[in-house]
Amino acid sequence: MEISTQIKQHRTAAGLSQEELAEQLFVTRQTLSNWETGKTYPDINSLLRLSAVFHVSLDELVKGDIKTMEEEIKKVDIEELHRETRMLYTMMAVVVLSDVLAAVIGGILGYVMFFASLAVLLVYGLRVDNLMKKHNLSTYREIKAFLDGKRLDELETAVEKGKQPYQMAVLILAIAFAGAVSAIVMPIVLGLLGFF
Repeated sequence: MEISTQIKQHRTAAGLSQEELAEQLFVTRQTLSNWETGKTYPDINSLLRLSAVFHVSLDELVKGDIKTMEEEIKKVDIEELHRETRMLYTMMAVVVLSDVLAAVIGGILGYVMFFASLAVLLVYGLRVDNLMKKHNLSTYREIKAFLDGKRLDELETAVEKGKQPYQMAVLILAIAFAGAVSAIVMPIVLGLLGFF
């Protein structure tokens, strides 16, 4: 972060020692030293005092850090979406596996396993959906751009919003088709494997 460099440069230019500046800011010399080495970051009150002591605007004092903080936040958001999406895909595989196990085991235990895994899948689906709403992502192209650290411009976003109802319909049809195929194919496969 650049605030550490800014504090040190302004302090040196003002001809102040760490002890003298710390006294003016009502902090310890160690706290000031931690700011200058980048170990810690000053709170908002300290930033305001630094701005007043150095006779610079708060914006000028932290301008490099704002971009760094925005990039760090974006990185954390992207990692969170990646993590939740991976869990969603994992749970999809678990649901398919539990469907097979439910057919093999049969009875109430099989159905409990299947519906429990389906409930967990639903929870992760809702978490991913909430993340997408939080970042105003609704189409596959917007999600891809976000994961690449980019944003679509206004015209591209409007075009993508127009596709949204169709993409949802295709997704629902794909899920319904997969369920129907599973219901038809699963007994045949299990019969061939000798389970029936």
